Amino acid sequence: MQPQPGSLLSELLNAPIQPGRVVWIGLRPARRGAMTSVKTATADTAGGLVGDRYNGRSGLRQVTLIQREHLDAIASHLGLDHVAPEQLRRNIVVEGLNLTALKDHHLRIGTAVLAWTGECHPCSQMEETFGSGGYNAVRGHGGITARVIESGTMAIGDRLERLPATSL
Repeated sequence: MQPQPGSLLSELLNAPIQPGRVVWIGLRPARRGAMTSVKTATADTAGGLVGDRYNGRSGLRQVTLIQREHLDAIASHLGLDHVAPEQLRRNIVVEGLNLTALKDHHLRIGTAVLAWTGECHPCSQMEETFGSGGYNAVRGHGGITARVIESGTMAIGDRLERLPATSL
């Protein structure tokens, strides 16, 4: 449910936030296939990231993002020293930005513009990857999904900036 325009809650939700930074990009060419770490990626309005299995598909889950800080939290919940981005199977890892603050906004990474489309919940494959309890360790830390609304390129080190509120 959206807050009333002009309300204090609306103002708080749309208050400025610091930009984040891309620290990892990964593509998965095939379902259940290995992730490929890349330095740059091309986002295409025709269907997501070029070279990723979701490329060419319309829908709300063209690109997935996760916070680097959440990788540490997931590792802690599992009693591990480290969780690698490839294990979570998300496309983009960012740091320094709370991805939840992007809800109902567009975001710019490099020259590409994405639209926030939802939370990225864990799947049963987290049990295969991390063992028993993997699914629950990722709950609430799975990141977000987005669709590409302006094609462009993105690279490790690029800023992730929240654009003004939109109606999705």
